[in-house]
Amino acid sequence: MLKKSTLCLSLCLSSLTVALVAGTSMKTSATPDQIIAQNHLYTANKGNVGGPLAKQLQGKPVVVDIYATWCGACKNIAPTLSQLKQDYAGKANFVVLDVSDKSKANEAESKARQLGLGQFFAANKAKTGMVAIINPGTGEILAQHYNNANKSAYTSVLNANLPR
Repeated sequence: MLKKSTLCLSLCLSSLTVALVAGTSMKTSATPDQIIAQNHLYTANKGNVGGPLAKQLQGKPVVVDIYATWCGACKNIAPTLSQLKQDYAGKANFVVLDVSDKSKANEAESKARQLGLGQFFAANKAKTGMVAIINPGTGEILAQHYNNANKSAYTSVLNANLPR
C-alpha cells in the first residue's frame, strides 16, 4: 500500500512540476500586456459601441462600469472607481450598469439602450468587473479593463480625452 501511495504522490508532483514549467515558459515568451491579460487584470478590446452616445453624455469621456453586488472584481475596483468619480466630477460621465439580479439587469438594459449603449451592454452584460472608457461622439471604446484597480490605467486615457 505504501508503494502505491508513494507512486501516486510522485506522479502528482511530477505533473505539478510540468504544469509550472509549462506555465512559466509560456509567460516568459509573452509580452507584458499579454501576461497581464492572461491574469485578467487588463484587456484592450477596442471597438465601437455602435455609434454616438445619447445627447446627455456628449462632450466628456464616458466611463461605463458593468457592476454586480456579488462580484469580487467589482469590489476590488470599487475604491479606484470611487476615487475617479471624485477626481473627474464634471469632467467625465460615469455610467453604472448594475446586473446584480434579473430585475436590476433589466433596468440596466433599458438604461443602456436610452444612452446609446444597447449593443455594448448586450455584448458585455456577463462581464462584471469590466470598465470601459468610451468617446461619446463616435462610440469608440478607448480602453476596456477587467478587474484593474490601477488608477493610472484609467487616468491616462481620461486625461488624453478630456475636452480642451
